[in-house]
Amino acid sequence: MNGMGRRVFVKQGALALMALGLPPDFLLQPLLAGTQGLDRKKTLICIFQRGAVDGLSMVVPFGERGYYDSRRNIAIQAPGSGEGSALDLDGFFGLHPALKPLEELFRRGEMAIVHAVGSPHPTRSHFDAQDFMETGTPGVKSTSDGWLNRVLQDTACAECGGRTLQNAAAHAADHAAGQVAMATVPSLRGVSLTSALPRILKGGHPALAVSNLSDFGVRNDDQVGSAFRRLYRTERGDAVSAAAEEAFEAVRVLEAIDPDRYQPSGGAVYPDGDFGRSLQQIAQLVKADVGMEIAFADLGGWDTHVRQGGAQGQLAGRLGQLGEGIRALYDDLGDRMEDVVIMTMSEFGRTVAENGSGGTDHGHANCMLALGGSVRGGRILGDWPGLERELLYEGRDLAVTTDFRDVFGEVVSGHLGAEHLDRIFPGYGGDATRYRGVLG
Repeated sequence: MNGMGRRVFVKQGALALMALGLPPDFLLQPLLAGTQGLDRKKTLICIFQRGAVDGLSMVVPFGERGYYDSRRNIAIQAPGSGEGSALDLDGFFGLHPALKPLEELFRRGEMAIVHAVGSPHPTRSHFDAQDFMETGTPGVKSTSDGWLNRVLQDTACAECGGRTLQNAAAHAADHAAGQVAMATVPSLRGVSLTSALPRILKGGHPALAVSNLSDFGVRNDDQVGSAFRRLYRTERGDAVSAAAEEAFEAVRVLEAIDPDRYQPSGGAVYPDGDFGRSLQQIAQLVKADVGMEIAFADLGGWDTHVRQGGAQGQLAGRLGQLGEGIRALYDDLGDRMEDVVIMTMSEFGRTVAENGSGGTDHGHANCMLALGGSVRGGRILGDWPGLERELLYEGRDLAVTTDFRDVFGEVVSGHLGAEHLDRIFPGYGGDATRYRGVLG
């Protein structure tokens, strides 16, 4: 095994063992003090709606007669049609009533919606479409890393692991004055609140997956601790011990923020379950200033082939969880949202017409939400292609008029300071003329 391969193997193995609660705390000095007093970092929080949400009921084109002609049983009724009708946004589009918690943010100009957005690749496979969205290379199955990991690589300082592009001159001056001193734990720059690291964060830059901060710790066990010393600590301070030390730094920081004692701010009430807990712990990491710049969470259950429902039912329940969770995260972060953008994504949309089982099948274009202080909200963005049959993709789906990479590219360049979009989205790059104006 070569040096790089050995180092990566040890680092990933150490993180896996820590996730199981094994005790490596003797391998390094306490690190949390090194993260205090850092300038606030810009943070991107990505929420993946796995399973392909029905964007036409999430953000309803109630101004389109074709929407109601195609959906006799599951359509969300136009605003003013009684209980359960859509929440009017601009006279043509409306929010599903289950997303009521987000309506105020749209009115305040802090949430924007991009409609008819998606992948140019025609696949209707969940596996392939999610893979393409996470790698940022639609149609290319050989891409091994994720585009969010490439963002981390593009915005990292080689000396300390911290980002330089937001305040490059100040960061360089700190280095010159010897005031940086590895203040950022590299693996904490990108954190996924999931049981395994998603494809979107895999790659050359270290990133961390943890399903529950409360379980991501160490135990005091002298016998196992001795075994770790023999395995990792060497006299030479070689790549093995260095990789182990770097991996364990993250554990020390996360233990020190004491997730079990966290109390949300701003009256925030997170929904019960894994999704709500993930968002709450993302808020805790943001407020703890551990150096996190990208956070990831996902919520499944959107593959509504059967009994999708309208204002009530399966889809409404999932949208309610999404809306409550995002609003709680937003309120909990409070003025921190000036430095945060929340962005939703889903691999593809659903068919315009309902099927014979009261659901919808795999489609093409979808919608995305973007929220935060730098978002130019209160608007529905993108070119609406229409729902007349001759305007549909393959005669059945909402057509894609915005490539998802244009939304991702605008956000990571404008919010995180990424510069080399040709590396982040190989074969596509970034062209500001294609941006939809998500950011102010």
